[in-house]
Amino acid sequence: MEQDWIWGLIGGLLIGSGGAVYLLANGRIMGASGILGGLVDGSGKSNWVERVAFLAGVFLLPVALLPLYGAVDTHITSNWWVLVAAGLLVGLGTRIANGCTSGHGVCGISRLSLRGLAATGFYIFAGGATVLLFRHVWGII
Repeated sequence: MEQDWIWGLIGGLLIGSGGAVYLLANGRIMGASGILGGLVDGSGKSNWVERVAFLAGVFLLPVALLPLYGAVDTHITSNWWVLVAAGLLVGLGTRIANGCTSGHGVCGISRLSLRGLAATGFYIFAGGATVLLFRHVWGII
C-alpha cells in the first residue's frame, strides 16, 4: 500500500495550523489570493511587509525542503499553454469567488461560514468537472 497520502495529511495539517496562527496573530483570514491581490491592486499597502513575508514563505519553503526530499513527481503536464490557461482560470475564479481555497476552504469552513462552505462546494465540483473533461474526455492533461 502506498503511503503518499501521508504527505497530503501533513500538508493539510500545516495549512490549517498556518491559517489558525495567521488568524490569531493578525485577526485576518489567511487567503492566499487576497494576500497576493492586495499587493497587486495596491489595497494592501498598509501591511505589504506582512504580505510579502507570507508569500516568500509560501514560495521559498518548498525550495528549502527540496534537498531533504529530492525530486518530487507531481505528474504535472509539460504543456505550457495548459499551465498558463489553468493559472489564468484559477486567478479569475478566485477573483469571482472573492477568495481561494485557503480563504474559503480552510479558514471559511473552520469558522462555519456559509459563504465559505458554498464556495468550497463549487471549487470541488469545478475541479472534478475539469479533470473529467480535460483528462478523461478530451485527453489534454
